[in-house]
Amino acid sequence: MPRVQHVAEGIPVSRGPVSGGGGAGGVYWPRPVEVAAGAEGAPGAVAGVAVEAIREEWLVEDRWWTPEPLRRHYFELVLADGRNLVVFREPAETGRWFEQRA
Repeated sequence: MPRVQHVAEGIPVSRGPVSGGGGAGGVYWPRPVEVAAGAEGAPGAVAGVAVEAIREEWLVEDRWWTPEPLRRHYFELVLADGRNLVVFREPAETGRWFEQRA
């Protein structure tokens, strides 16, 4: 099982899949990623690769009743190299971006 690190924001980060209950596959924890955002906050490039299209975007707000609520702005992207990728910013004020796969 891979070692899991916790970053300052409390988001677990892993270098590989973590066993997900039963059978093949696993869960991929969010990983920090470099995103160049435009004036309106939408991603323009990810790790130096241009964003060709934003397929979808959504906001997740959860655990609002706790001292540490969860707020993430997600973007599903198509990159210039053909990859599809989901990135999110949490919280929006910090400017920190993460990539997430399932």
